[in-house]
Amino acid sequence: MSPVEIIQGDGPVILGQPHGGTFAPAEIKSHLNDGGKLLADTDWHIGRLYDDLLPSASVVRATFHRYVIDANRDPSGASLYPGQNTTGLCPLTDFDDKPIWKEGAEPNADDIATRTTNYHRPYHAALEKEIERVKARHGVAIVYDCHSIRSRIPFLFEGELPALNIGTDNGKTCARSIASATHRITSASTYSTILNGRFRGGWTTRHYGKPETGVHAIQMEIAQSAYLEREAPPWDYSETKAANLRLTLKNILQTIAENALEMKV
Repeated sequence: MSPVEIIQGDGPVILGQPHGGTFAPAEIKSHLNDGGKLLADTDWHIGRLYDDLLPSASVVRATFHRYVIDANRDPSGASLYPGQNTTGLCPLTDFDDKPIWKEGAEPNADDIATRTTNYHRPYHAALEKEIERVKARHGVAIVYDCHSIRSRIPFLFEGELPALNIGTDNGKTCARSIASATHRITSASTYSTILNGRFRGGWTTRHYGKPETGVHAIQMEIAQSAYLEREAPPWDYSETKAANLRLTLKNILQTIAENALEMKV
């Protein structure tokens, strides 16, 4: 299976989806323990949630699971949130701090290097190529990084996560107009929201978001309670919840696309 799927659109927005994949090759999957094989930390149904909300958008989607290697982590292994609990490039535990690998089968340095070559790099090579293509066409490119996570994870954050969490690394990764428009729309919706709270944007957002070059990046982390029937196996998609949420997301994406065309450098 190819590590990445690409859909080329004719607009300025690129939807990055690094955590929606569930593929793990047999030789890696066999090393996961029973808890790891649940793949609990997937961004469940993220592709379906965003499907066709902005027909002009490009999509760059990882097919592999984040337990193989996390496409939204710094390949150097540096932490996104120093001093805070998080998971790494090749995670050893799930979001509840429970081991995901059979004892003695945890990925070693050679495993990580191989997975970086086979999965992490191809995903980002595809994303970089798409950014270059879009920017060449429009003079600007906006990476909108699509994520979701359970609304309650005590190991990572206290209490209940807001439904819509916008991340721009405290304003560094995109033009203020993009962040403010997104926050304005979420604040006017029925969903709880925060800008640069617990999730300020992952490695993708921080690495690519360089507004001075015409490349902007923004992350949207969605609490899965906003669109799943329940945040537990089998993580069923709720048509009713998702339909309401999709209206807000569509408004955001359309507004971002309109703003993008006014920000050529």
